[in-house]
Amino acid sequence: MKQRVITAAVALVLFIPIIWIGGIAVELTAAVLAVVGVYELFRMKGLTLLSFEGVLSAIGAVLLVLPKERWFFFLPENVSTFMLFYLIVMILLGTSVISKNTYTIDEAGFPVLVSLYVGIGFQNFVNARTESLAVLIFGLFIVWATDIGAYMVGRRYGQHKLSPDISPNKTIEGALGGIGSAVVVAFLYLLLYPARELFNHGMFVMLLMTIIFSAVGQFGDLVESAIKRHYDVKDSGNILPGHGGILDRFDSLLFVFPIMHLFGII
Repeated sequence: MKQRVITAAVALVLFIPIIWIGGIAVELTAAVLAVVGVYELFRMKGLTLLSFEGVLSAIGAVLLVLPKERWFFFLPENVSTFMLFYLIVMILLGTSVISKNTYTIDEAGFPVLVSLYVGIGFQNFVNARTESLAVLIFGLFIVWATDIGAYMVGRRYGQHKLSPDISPNKTIEGALGGIGSAVVVAFLYLLLYPARELFNHGMFVMLLMTIIFSAVGQFGDLVESAIKRHYDVKDSGNILPGHGGILDRFDSLLFVFPIMHLFGII
């Protein structure tokens, strides 16, 4: 427990100035986290990042994370960085021809899916900060409040398993407690930063969205649990002592921020 607290404190000390500064600091940090996320997924599958498909998957994730305007300004105006990502896909698929089908489309699918999952998630984390610090903090608070509320309520009142085959410790009561906690935190936050000014939506609409974001965040957590269970590992990595890997800490965010984007608020 002491180790978890120390790790969390150090992470916050490093993380808060980065998101406060924004710009290049957030973009480079997100790109590094994306590469670590790719590494962790490859490691879970028993592959190495320092391989042909590992390097391409990491590059693909970085291409998705870094904004075109700052990092790929040399591209024609009507060309997005997603087309550079698609070049990665083409290379991976083309390898099946060069290798005479010893490297197949099934094997190519893994690095592509990994880079999409991690890259799009951190891309929208960057997009949220680009929108404003207040928007990014709103998303972070929803995720953190959900995690804390689910843990506290689930530990005290949890009786009915949410998904016993995937994550035996999670309960329906905990999930509802996480949603309730997120709604309370969002309500207090939007009293300080009026919803209409920040998101062009009223308080009621934003609280309804918060319910969705909180539920999606918990689903993202379950997805990560399903991946770990599939590969029979306890944590995605060990880069954060007492907390596991980067994906263990960002699994909810990788789902929440893209959905926030889909709802048009980042």
